[in-house]
Amino acid sequence: MTTQEPPLALAVLVGSVRRPRMGRLIADWFVDHAGRRDDLRTDLVDLAEVPLPLADTPPGGNPASPIAGRLDAADAFVVVTPEYNHSFPAALKNAIDWHHREWVAKPVGFVSYGAGSGGIRAVEQLRLVFAELHATTTRSGVVLTAPWDRLDRQGRLVADGPLERAADATLDELSWWGEALRVARERRPYGQ
Repeated sequence: MTTQEPPLALAVLVGSVRRPRMGRLIADWFVDHAGRRDDLRTDLVDLAEVPLPLADTPPGGNPASPIAGRLDAADAFVVVTPEYNHSFPAALKNAIDWHHREWVAKPVGFVSYGAGSGGIRAVEQLRLVFAELHATTTRSGVVLTAPWDRLDRQGRLVADGPLERAADATLDELSWWGEALRVARERRPYGQ
């Protein structure tokens, strides 16, 4: 895909911090897949590598966050999340709550995974959270059921046609929303 606009900055967040975990393997695959496009540049934000305590999260975000600048620079987000007990991980919610203005008027897509449901219940709850932060979520997403069955001998995720098409649809939708909202934020900052 060719574009005359500067590439959109896409932050890909790994929402699970458990060990062992699938999230980083899935995020690595997704970042590699997104890297084939010239309309996006990606930044992988692994929450397992970010010290965000459960305290000191004032309303409206925390400027002391070590990833605030990276999230602020993003035009769009992809959240890679498992489903834990029919919801999303506490570390992911904590990271969301540590920030506020970084999410405003930006699109958020999802790559979810889990056993039978593929993580879709976590995504449905995250849609409510991001709506409260004035972010828009994409309809398209990537859903992986039992991703541990898709690993090769080196432990990398092996994608098939349907999985790649889901990733492409998600990236296409994020790209459209990301560009439209970037222009809108430049012309008229959100909330003004």
